[in-house]
Amino acid sequence: MHPFDQAIALKTTDQGFQAHTSPDYANMVGPYGGVTCAILLNAALQHPDRIGVPIALTVNFAAPIADGPYSITARAARTNRSTQHWLIEATQDGGVVALATAVFALRRSTWSADEAQPPQDMPAPETLPRMATDRRPTWVKHYDMRWPQGDVFQQFDGQEYPDSATRAWLRDDPPRALDFASLAAISDHFLPRIFMRRRILTPVGSVSITTYFHADEAALALQGDRFVMGTARALKFHNGFFDQSGEIWSADGQLLASTHQTVYFKA
Repeated sequence: MHPFDQAIALKTTDQGFQAHTSPDYANMVGPYGGVTCAILLNAALQHPDRIGVPIALTVNFAAPIADGPYSITARAARTNRSTQHWLIEATQDGGVVALATAVFALRRSTWSADEAQPPQDMPAPETLPRMATDRRPTWVKHYDMRWPQGDVFQQFDGQEYPDSATRAWLRDDPPRALDFASLAAISDHFLPRIFMRRRILTPVGSVSITTYFHADEAALALQGDRFVMGTARALKFHNGFFDQSGEIWSADGQLLASTHQTVYFKA
């Protein structure tokens, strides 16, 4: 079994599901947030009441998840003709550690159009070196990241840069066919924008992340296990919090997901 599938595996219980943190996706404090997002989404994906495919997921990180098991409950709060609205809660040692809402939908063939444009002039991933993973959080080792502008982690010079925008190629390592759970996880791969803007290591923590899934099952099947393109930037850093927006594009230039999150930082 792929390490990612092991990490998001759920055990059915009388109250819902039991999840377990994975040492493969450990972060500086607790697990990598993207895998937590994938686990919560997986609780709805695996639920017998689920209809359709996810189009939106919001996860609020209420407290660090300690190494070990934790419980997840998921319920469809409302099912309409085209959409289904989910409430998902993760608890550990009697306290809430994460809260999520998700919207699933029955997609139908309609008029469609793209306004967003994929990154231009991206070198092929095979021409770029892989980001080094030594002395970095464990979860980074399970993603093959390649930066056209170089490895930002090797440029912590303490100088303030004019913006935080970055582009990258990435995919699961070992390669794994993209699905909704892994897309939810990859949507959180964007390294904290404050690292790019100030180029210093400072304590940070995601507070809330929303991901919109623009891909349907057919688009994910076409992507397979190829690299995806990721772009990210921040809008504002202010009084201990900043936001960051990102886009995930398929290898052939289709927008798969967009995401926005709020992050705490210690100056």
